[in-house]
Amino acid sequence: MVAVYGNFVNRALVLTHKYFDGKVPVCGELTDYDKETLKEFADVKAEVEKLLDVFKFRDAQKEAMNLARIGNKYLADTEPWKLAKTDMDRVATILNIALQLVANLAIAFEPFLPFSSEKLRKMLNMETFEWDQLGRTDLLAEGHQLNKAELLFEKIEDETIQAQVDKLLATQKANEAANYKANPIKPVIAFEEFEKLDIRVGTVLECEVVPKMKKLLKFKIADGLENRTIVSGIAQHYKPEELVGKQVLFIANLAPRQFKNGLVSEGMILSAENFDGTLAVTSLLREVKPGSEVK
Repeated sequence: MVAVYGNFVNRALVLTHKYFDGKVPVCGELTDYDKETLKEFADVKAEVEKLLDVFKFRDAQKEAMNLARIGNKYLADTEPWKLAKTDMDRVATILNIALQLVANLAIAFEPFLPFSSEKLRKMLNMETFEWDQLGRTDLLAEGHQLNKAELLFEKIEDETIQAQVDKLLATQKANEAANYKANPIKPVIAFEEFEKLDIRVGTVLECEVVPKMKKLLKFKIADGLENRTIVSGIAQHYKPEELVGKQVLFIANLAPRQFKNGLVSEGMILSAENFDGTLAVTSLLREVKPGSEVK
């Protein structure tokens, strides 16, 4: 949308500065195409108002944007940059019509893009403009001096957008961390119940993503007795190579669990869930023998 609008405005103003020192040229004899173009944008006020009255703001904006499309097509069809070599009177008429279109755009987009309309008003050197003037074909007088042409809209690169997104996400995470409250403590259990859990230390010998199950990692764990396989849903939080050689805590006496692909998990690796849903595998401050019990 902004490319159509901004491109037309830039072309009209730049050509006027190039050929007429930034002054609105004289409108000479009109061709049938000129008259058709003037008629098209003279009718836009009624169409935009009709849509605004029934709160169809997006449709009203599209109707206003038709002015820019009309202008771009008009310049493309008339090619004033080519005529400048042979018929400057015709170039003057074309650019006068184009500039009247630009002035109408400044008014038409004031409800939708007020800051851009104000910027365009200054480029056109218009003191004020009123909604009632929309659709007029004489908003800029012949000989009126325009100000320097500038880009109405600046292109924002993907990297700039991503930087702002990252900044917002970082702020959001910081706010979530500041307001984080731990979940309530679960019901009390007897010490005898806790003693039933056999929590041990294991060393990760191998680790790989489970095929067709992107959330799962398959571990080969040295547990001090014999190697065992444990499957854990932490593939979105760790790369396999990050965990090889690390020591982890796991529940050794949990009943084996079989997955749909036939893979059997012989225990559960313990991890903590952070406030943002990320998982952190539990580990030790110093290394111990595989199979050491957690007490």
